[in-house]
Amino acid sequence: VMLSGNSAEHQLRGLQRGTLYTVKVLSQKDSLQSMAISTTFTTHLCPLVVKASEVGPRSAVIIWRTPTVVYQSYRVTYQLSMILYLYFPHCNLFNLTPANAFLFLFLGKLRFPFPTECSQELLNGALHSGEVDIYPQGKEGPSVRVYCDMETDGGGWTVFQRRMNGKTDFYRTWREYSAGFGNLSEEFWLGNKLLRNLTSVGPVSLRVDLRSGNDTAYAHYADFSIDSEKRHYALSVSGFSGTAGDSMKYHNGRPFSTWDKDPDSLGIHCAKAYMGGWWYKNCYKTNLNGLYGINSNNQGIVWIDWKGKDASIPFTEMKFRPLRFSPATHG
Repeated sequence: VMLSGNSAEHQLRGLQRGTLYTVKVLSQKDSLQSMAISTTFTTHLCPLVVKASEVGPRSAVIIWRTPTVVYQSYRVTYQLSMILYLYFPHCNLFNLTPANAFLFLFLGKLRFPFPTECSQELLNGALHSGEVDIYPQGKEGPSVRVYCDMETDGGGWTVFQRRMNGKTDFYRTWREYSAGFGNLSEEFWLGNKLLRNLTSVGPVSLRVDLRSGNDTAYAHYADFSIDSEKRHYALSVSGFSGTAGDSMKYHNGRPFSTWDKDPDSLGIHCAKAYMGGWWYKNCYKTNLNGLYGINSNNQGIVWIDWKGKDASIPFTEMKFRPLRFSPATHG
């Protein structure tokens, strides 16, 4: 076959099944010709269609449509499938025939093939924090990318807010807070619409982690949920424990507010005044979506019961997991 000098590949057609071929390639220019290089290959031997029929409790008939090539023999391979549980990590194989090849396949089954949040992914065996695909609507719905904290207090936390470097602008519209924004590996808001869906399927607890230099604190709330958009993503939070002080209690029952939508103003437009979306009251005892790094005029990232109103907190994370989740339940 003559090919152009610019060619780097060529598809061979009309080959016979189960046949050994040798291909040689050489280059030519005018009367000059290179030495040939070669390769060999054998085309596949395979029946075209395989199916099972007359399947009974202990027998089945395997049928295949033979190709045009006449073969000397066929090799039929079949296998036994066994379910082994975590507490039974071995099996015994019997009735093996000498001088035969055996293939052992080890397949694992996930406890939650379509995890709806991070605690299920932890129970699947994911032990390291990072980005994960979850399926809030189960296998029939689309996947959503989230960040899972698999280390704090036993892990299994779905993170929905983080402040750490000031790279992300949190002075956003109602629509942006509803959909979510930012970088999951740095600063972000997961989105009120998704947060509503994830916190409405069962009892959920909230954890807020705060860090300023070498100082750390946390607040844990045994009950946490977000209402529907029709009810302005109103906050429900109670059951405090922790070291940061109960600043979120002041905001219980309050609707979410942004600079372009203030559902229940009590005078001052808090989202405009403090430049971030939040569950404001008049205006706050905590505001984790305020201006990053501003330590005056109450404009920063604030948790009053921990650092006061004029100390902007450099690192915050808000996260949730099912209330009944126990760190002892995963291996």
